[in-house]
Amino acid sequence: MVDSTFSKASYGFRPKRNAWQAVRQAQIYMNSGKHWVVDIDLEKFFDKVDHDILMSRLARWVKDRHVLRLIRRYLEAEMVDKTERIKREQGMPQGGPLSPLLSNILLDELDKELERRGHAFCRYADDCNIYVSSRKAGEHLLKDISEYLAKTLKLTVNEKKSAVAQPWERKFLGYSVTRHKVVRLKVSNTSVERLKEKIRSLTTGHNSKSIKRVIEELTPILRGWISYFRYTQVKGVLGEIDSWINRKLRCLLWRQWKRPYTRAKKLMLAGLSEERAWSSACNQRGAWWNSGASHMNQAIKVAMLRRAGLLSLLEQQRQFQC
Repeated sequence: MVDSTFSKASYGFRPKRNAWQAVRQAQIYMNSGKHWVVDIDLEKFFDKVDHDILMSRLARWVKDRHVLRLIRRYLEAEMVDKTERIKREQGMPQGGPLSPLLSNILLDELDKELERRGHAFCRYADDCNIYVSSRKAGEHLLKDISEYLAKTLKLTVNEKKSAVAQPWERKFLGYSVTRHKVVRLKVSNTSVERLKEKIRSLTTGHNSKSIKRVIEELTPILRGWISYFRYTQVKGVLGEIDSWINRKLRCLLWRQWKRPYTRAKKLMLAGLSEERAWSSACNQRGAWWNSGASHMNQAIKVAMLRRAGLLSLLEQQRQFQC
């Protein structure tokens, strides 16, 4: 019942609405000529929610006092700080079952204010982007909305993380856009780096696991990542990540082989001549250099990694488009 009254610009934690719809709508706004974004970051939102304000908004919809008391108890549930139990005087449990709905109820007031002013915006939970036609309009709006949130909801806009910028200078829900008159969606640099950090944790050092086992551990990570970013319209980065993963696995193998004798033997088994295998095995270069060298590319071909089960992000994305 409450959900049906929420703004169409609210996409987080709602039936039949998702992050992709928010990103797509943001792209539509940008391509309509709104080439400036007011990127609002609420400082420690889930920790700073004022209980009285939230309960007053909730009481507009919930008339049962027993239910309201239960929700108040949920908000005030004790937190464990090291060994001490502390009553929660503000904020709400992040990750709690009620928190997404309660956050939407509270921030619906922001949505209604932006709608009243006629702004084009997308909000996903506490992540809100407003699209305007000029920097000056954006700066004025950021100041106004910061004051509105502080006065009406006692929420603070994080000045360091919030900004008025052109869309390709920011990211929204993991996506960014190209710097063109007609913008295209792409995976943000931050999202790429986060994926690489996860992959590094599985492939760095002298990992004793078999390549097949490492690939099995990589599979759910890669599948989940490309499922979310399947709407990217800039596919070159997917091919670049694929190549980087291939090289990380070759690098891991080179480290696992350790001794020149083992390396030469493995290279010969892969089809390299004895002379070339020994020359490569004894080159005294680092593992990363060798992982990109022609002898390892010849010995550990991409097709071999695919047969071992390694997913290609680019191929997965193409399948999603079919």
